[in-house]
Amino acid sequence: MKKVFALLLLAVLAVSLASVTPASAQETPTLTVYSYNSIEPWMKKIIPIFEKEYNVKVNLVLLGDAGQVLNRLILEKNNPRADVVVGIDNSYLQKAIQAGVLEPYKPPNAKYIPEWIIKNFDPNFYLTPYDYGAIAIVYKKNVVKNPPKTFNDLLKPEWKGKLIVEDPRTSSTGMAFLLWTIAVYGDKWPYFWADLKKNGVIVVKGWTAGWEMWDKNQAPLFVSYATDPAYAACEDNSTNIGAVFLNNTAYVQIEGAGIVKGTKHLELAKEFINFLISKTAQKALPTTQWMYPVNEEVKPPACFNYALNVSRAKVVSIPSSELAKNTNKWLNEWTAIMVEGKSPEEISPTATQSQTSTTASKKSICGPALIIALALVPLILWRRH
Repeated sequence: MKKVFALLLLAVLAVSLASVTPASAQETPTLTVYSYNSIEPWMKKIIPIFEKEYNVKVNLVLLGDAGQVLNRLILEKNNPRADVVVGIDNSYLQKAIQAGVLEPYKPPNAKYIPEWIIKNFDPNFYLTPYDYGAIAIVYKKNVVKNPPKTFNDLLKPEWKGKLIVEDPRTSSTGMAFLLWTIAVYGDKWPYFWADLKKNGVIVVKGWTAGWEMWDKNQAPLFVSYATDPAYAACEDNSTNIGAVFLNNTAYVQIEGAGIVKGTKHLELAKEFINFLISKTAQKALPTTQWMYPVNEEVKPPACFNYALNVSRAKVVSIPSSELAKNTNKWLNEWTAIMVEGKSPEEISPTATQSQTSTTASKKSICGPALIIALALVPLILWRRH
């Protein structure tokens, strides 16, 4: 009996010891961060710094493009698996807020962000801006000698099957391009897209896929960023990449990071948001994200002088109230035209193509304060969504 008792005691002790987690593991929490694929170079530079400073393990989960990231957050809303999301821009901001997946938080380092960025992005800090740039059509100068200068130029036979655009349902770059056309064409934008489809536009899932196609010369024109020429100058010592603002207008993209509602690591999530706009993190941003840092004490390198200067164009935007009201409607209409093959009349029976309106573009021009602020800073960018 004693022998049996001793064996049972040993068994109990063994199970107890096996269930004990080392103290070091207990002291190292894991912060899960959702973002898009092309952010990886920046994250690889700054995450080790954050991990060391805060004694935390960061689990970076890359989910294709920004649209896919937001869709994942919405799907997981009732059982969130992420603590922080990085990469939701002004095109998707209202959709994210309406979905109820974000926890508002204004970090201390927000004091280094210019007021015009905060005002034109999210004054309520559901998302904290960390970079900005402008959408543009990019091309290789040794391939394209006379690039298109207007949206209507893209509809000419000479550009048939030669333009790559990102899907606005899955790509923030694609969404920004869609909103750019809406800002310029107003409620007649469906006709532009119907004509673009007839002219053989190539639609890809995200920025990375589009860049790879364009880089392999599968099409000469690509919806990307005004800082792409800066990337070529910085990385390849090349001036072969050109960029164009169509209709002499520029649609500015601002990207933000936020805390996922329901996080189990709220304080660490706050620290990570604050860290993203610190000087340490922002200094690594221009030559990894190829966007402009929002921290006004951090300046991009000299090669950013090759970026297309937004001060030479009219900055256009769509008010957040209109985005909140119409984003889903516009995406459904875009899908009806580009995927389902419907005509503009079928989705908007009261509109006629002859009613081309410039009213929308006039209304969408940002206020003088924003134009002046942007004129002081050359805008542009590399990558992404």
